[in-house]
Amino acid sequence: MTSTTGLLAATAVLGAGTFAFRFAGPVLRARVTLSPRVERLMALAVVVLLGALVATASLTEGHGFAGVARPAGVAVGGLCAWRKAPFVVVVLAAAVTTAVLRLLGAH
Repeated sequence: MTSTTGLLAATAVLGAGTFAFRFAGPVLRARVTLSPRVERLMALAVVVLLGALVATASLTEGHGFAGVARPAGVAVGGLCAWRKAPFVVVVLAAAVTTAVLRLLGAH
């Protein structure tokens, strides 16, 4: 079992490290220049990582497939967001779609 002192020390170290990374961005931005190609690749990497996160969260539960209801809800929410619906509408449409499909027996 972890002692309270060890837990507090680990929290302080992680907090200081997080602050250092966040502080280094604005400080080094003026000193480090990236080529336009690298900047485009970084922007593309963000989109790919976000897509992978959405796919993993919507398609899996535990170590298996999440069923049909959750991906369908995510798809409806994505469609609403693509059509520039307000955020509340996006969330409600996704939740209602998932709930209705689960009520009808799809899991």
